Amino acid sequence: MQHATASWLVDNTALSFVQIAEFCGIHILEVNAMADDLASSKYTGRDPIQAHELTHEEIEKAEKDPDYRMVIQKGPEQVRRTKGPRYTPVSKRQDKPDGIAWLLRNHPEISDAQVGKLIGTTRTTINAIREREHWNIANIAPKDPVTLGLCSQRELDAVVAKAAKKAGIEPEAEDDSKLGGDKEALIAELREERAQAARDAEAALSGETGEEESAPVEHTAETLFKGS
Repeated sequence: MQHATASWLVDNTALSFVQIAEFCGIHILEVNAMADDLASSKYTGRDPIQAHELTHEEIEKAEKDPDYRMVIQKGPEQVRRTKGPRYTPVSKRQDKPDGIAWLLRNHPEISDAQVGKLIGTTRTTINAIREREHWNIANIAPKDPVTLGLCSQRELDAVVAKAAKKAGIEPEAEDDSKLGGDKEALIAELREERAQAARDAEAALSGETGEEESAPVEHTAETLFKGS
């Protein structure tokens, strides 16, 4: 964009190379090459006046004063859509029925209006899929709209949370009592194993110390010659 704008300014104004280079944010040598027709042929000129970046008055002011640096003008605000279904790329529109079916099956608490806004569809389509009257119902397979790229995970979570709150549905939480019971059972099992190991060790130690060792026999003259 900078080079295309610079090419147009070189061909249509009497601005200095320095003014054009600084306004477009490119090197002065690049502007010089465009003026020498070494680089301008690579770019199609882009009119900054039509793009609402400059005015005729601003250009004329800069042409009269080589030291003046042009200031880019703020272009008109882009028109943003505020109503109607969200835009979905053509390549993903065929996936909408699958995403709608997934939402209807997994989150029936979400209203048709919320589904329509999230996926970018109409209530007629949603109702046709719900009633299995859609023309392509035989080929519709419920799929996560996030995986299909129809919405983000954050958008889906926000819609689900809002719908659940409105419907009075408590968010599913992990069963702490079950987890606690399993944890306590595991601790008890480990304690029992340690206690059993301690008892076995104590029993083994007691058995070794309890064995009566035969006392050494004192040999006397009587015992030595008794057997002879």
